[in-house]
Amino acid sequence: MTVWTPAKSIKVKVLGLVWRGEQLLVSEVEDSSGTVKGVRPLGGCVEFGETREQALVREFEEELGCVATISGPWHAFENLFEHEGATGHEYLFVANVTLESADLYERERFQYQETDVMTCWAAWMDPSRLPDGVALYPLALLDEIAAGRIGPFS
Repeated sequence: MTVWTPAKSIKVKVLGLVWRGEQLLVSEVEDSSGTVKGVRPLGGCVEFGETREQALVREFEEELGCVATISGPWHAFENLFEHEGATGHEYLFVANVTLESADLYERERFQYQETDVMTCWAAWMDPSRLPDGVALYPLALLDEIAAGRIGPFS
């Protein structure tokens, strides 16, 4: 198992909020022992010369092999976090997304490729009803969902 640690630089990332009713499509985040400690929406880094829109569409094509359409306004977060003893710092642009692959909405949990060497799990979860000990990342996202500023119809 490869243990991921944050880079010692500020990253700019995009995350797509794919909703199935009140459930959000999330990727499992594991600690170094393989225990799921959290979940986060799918997405990734913005590459140099790429717009956030281009990056989000590309990430879904790379990870899930499907076309994603941005279907809501952008929300921005600054995220300072710690993972495996290392500090991470990222700016996140988050938007609702609709997937053109209807079969992905029917699967409860499935594998996808994050990188050439990293296989991840995605699942549908209600952000307000996560299992004990599992957090939604970035942490501020749950507050925005609970306040009604972000959700299936925002």
